[in-house]
Amino acid sequence: MSKNSSEASREPPYSAGYEQAVLAACMLEGGQESVSGCLELKLSPQSFYIPAHQEIFKVCLDLFKAGKPVNTLTVGEQLRVDGKLERVGDYAYLNAVSDRIESPAGFQFYAQAVKNLEITRNLVHFFLTGLEDAYRGINDIDQFLGNVEGRVLEINRDRAVDSAVPFQVPLSQASTAIQTLLTHPGEINGVPSGFHDLDVLTNGFHGSEMIVLAARPSMGKTALALNIAEAAVLNKNPVPTLFFSLEMSAEQLAMRMICSHGRVNMTKLRAGYLRDRGTQERLAKQEDVFKKVPFWIDESSNLTILEMRSKARRLHAQQALGLVIIDYLQLLSGTDPKLPREQQIAEISRGVKGMAKELNVPVIVLSQLNRESEKEHRQPRLSDLRESGSIEQDADLVLMLSKSYESFKSSEENADAPEDATLDAVVRDLIIGKQRNGPVGTVKLTYLKPYTRFESFTAERS
Repeated sequence: MSKNSSEASREPPYSAGYEQAVLAACMLEGGQESVSGCLELKLSPQSFYIPAHQEIFKVCLDLFKAGKPVNTLTVGEQLRVDGKLERVGDYAYLNAVSDRIESPAGFQFYAQAVKNLEITRNLVHFFLTGLEDAYRGINDIDQFLGNVEGRVLEINRDRAVDSAVPFQVPLSQASTAIQTLLTHPGEINGVPSGFHDLDVLTNGFHGSEMIVLAARPSMGKTALALNIAEAAVLNKNPVPTLFFSLEMSAEQLAMRMICSHGRVNMTKLRAGYLRDRGTQERLAKQEDVFKKVPFWIDESSNLTILEMRSKARRLHAQQALGLVIIDYLQLLSGTDPKLPREQQIAEISRGVKGMAKELNVPVIVLSQLNRESEKEHRQPRLSDLRESGSIEQDADLVLMLSKSYESFKSSEENADAPEDATLDAVVRDLIIGKQRNGPVGTVKLTYLKPYTRFESFTAERS
């Protein structure tokens, strides 16, 4: 027993350095990606061995869940309010922890090390306890072995990331969805696009779907994305929507939405030509319409896909989202800028699809088409997606916006003829090039140039 007592008196396995590195990463980058990563690894305050680190991490979690920045100042202030600042070593220790690493680049390694050490401590505690029980004598060997097996499985579940689920779970979900379809025939059961003909073919946009909206420049893909967002947030059951705009400012997008919905010519407005009272009243009315809608715009530039997922995840934790729109894919950065662009695009595409599945919302990502369709004077196809391989593979639905088929036919004699700039309304084809759960086809839309707005096609208007 002396040997066992000696083993039991050993200090459990832990690393003060790795624990400090995880906390430093959380406080250095504001907690967005790092705290999210901790949650994904199922790190909790008890994952840290040192009591002061447990207190610090608990505050980091609380700040993250409240949507507040995570740094030495906010953490220290919250600890002070809780009466625990001196217990953890005051600001001097918080600053020492933050200085432990220069950047959060190695966060994943540090966090996994902390998790592994927590699991090791749990195993050590369990087996030492079991060893003592075994020395005292085992009355029921079957019960003892069952307890051992159950505890090991419990520890392993804490290590594993939730992935596989019993088939009864999705079966029940599918049954509920089928009953909804049978009792509400003809109704759109996804997020409506605002365009009837498109919704008939897609039945709306659905959770976990990655939807690619692709076009050549100046075809109006941002305008179409904003029209879809408008239809979502102004629906009778408003759909909370997050719009990542990597190209345009939030102010520009807001102006576009106001003018588009109010049928106000934004070009004339910006030139100062629309000063009549009627226009001013119409604009004021549109502002009131959008004041309370569940719509968020993130205008950050140079985002990586990890940063974007973290932002979406954090907002989703505060307010359950129903739709995410990204404008546009080629402006996102890969986590490693040294990799070839095609590999970065593949990582970004997988990240977008992963975000759609993680949040269980449709994610619409805008993308550029290459020049081949213009050179060959034809409508676009899937292979025209820029860096198309991974995007085409990951997407559940691919929409390609193009000039109408009739316009290609009528201008065959002069392939380089530009679109008639004098027309206020032109026809656009929205080509469904891929749909995992439905048909492909083409939907006609009318593009109202003065209002940068798309509407359902009507032959009279065009």
